[in-house]
Amino acid sequence: MKLLTIFTPTYNRAFCLEKLYQSLVNQTNQNFIWLLVDDGSTDETEKLVEQWISKALISIKYIYQDNQGMHGAHNTAYKIMQTELNVCIDSDDYMPEDAVEQIETCWKEHGDNNVSGLIGLDSYTDGEVIGTLLPEGIKKSTLFDLYNKHGVKGDKKLVYRTELTKEFPYPLFENEKYVGLAYKYYKLDEKYEMLLLNQVLCRVEYLEDGSSRNMLKQYRRNPKGFAFYRKELMTLQFVSVSFKFRQAIHYVSSSLMNKNTNFLKESPNKGITTFAIPFGFLLFLYVTSRTRDVLS
Repeated sequence: MKLLTIFTPTYNRAFCLEKLYQSLVNQTNQNFIWLLVDDGSTDETEKLVEQWISKALISIKYIYQDNQGMHGAHNTAYKIMQTELNVCIDSDDYMPEDAVEQIETCWKEHGDNNVSGLIGLDSYTDGEVIGTLLPEGIKKSTLFDLYNKHGVKGDKKLVYRTELTKEFPYPLFENEKYVGLAYKYYKLDEKYEMLLLNQVLCRVEYLEDGSSRNMLKQYRRNPKGFAFYRKELMTLQFVSVSFKFRQAIHYVSSSLMNKNTNFLKESPNKGITTFAIPFGFLLFLYVTSRTRDVLS
């Protein structure tokens, strides 16, 4: 049994997968399996992956499914994987040659059942770390505290214990393709801290068609998914009232987009949501004005 599953949700990304594949072939530690979840691609992805499987240079598992969106691909990956650890590397990203070795070394030295995994760094393709380094003075933190207490900025790479990521599956909503992935991470934060590893585990390239480039459009197209995400964040026990208030504003906005007149009754915190209504309405107006062409 391999230690690590590197899983890649992909949709019509045959043009950029080669760089990721080569980075995995070049890993100094091969104690991993590469799991690709093809979320309904219509390009040459399957043929390309079949070629790599036939070469047998690394362990590869390929799964094709009808398009469900990023969170649906994550659900499928978590159901299938059996390794102790897993990490998501997107189709337009790749790993430094020592990334798997860094993960295994850290986990064998410090990992146990009291942590949910480890947090490493993302960098741009030129090697510059995205945002800030992890704090040197602490060895463990929740993901939430890392950003909200310790002042860390920028995307980081999350490596989780697989048995835990099978918990809290993402819901699928009809005609929608997006639910915030951090829902699962913050739910795990309620029980576990994570190890901190100040090493680059992933090099990132933000392509124009990536979800991070199109968040306002995602917001407009997926109101049920966004409302679910914000409502769940309001239930977290370790967050401040101001954090819950911000989530309530977004919850109101997404509920208005979904024409859900029962949003106040369905809110886990009706008092905060009541105060958030005028601000949520203003956010609703802003998003709809900026995305008038999305649903046409």
